[in-house]
Amino acid sequence: MAQNHIQKGAVMPWTNNTGADVASGDVVDFADMIGVAAGDIADTEEGNLFVEEVFELTKEAPLVINQGDTVYFDPALGEIDKTNTNVQAGKAFAAAASAATTVLVKLNA
Repeated sequence: MAQNHIQKGAVMPWTNNTGADVASGDVVDFADMIGVAAGDIADTEEGNLFVEEVFELTKEAPLVINQGDTVYFDPALGEIDKTNTNVQAGKAFAAAASAATTVLVKLNA
């Protein structure tokens, strides 16, 4: 293993300075990426965010998402969409029909 390897990087420590508590499973947008809270993170406290892996996230409806599409997180609505002016979330791991309320997302892919 390379001597400068630190960790795999699927989980990242994050300090919650949002002014509100973050619940386990909430999507957090920061910098130009998203993470999913690994547990509850009180305001001003540090916790862990998953920044890799596949998560089932709420999606905008009606909207068809095809497997492999680049998807984005709309922080105002808390939903995944295909609007490239929002925060890039990753790639659709599976297709989601128009009526679907969730989509599987490979984070930050």
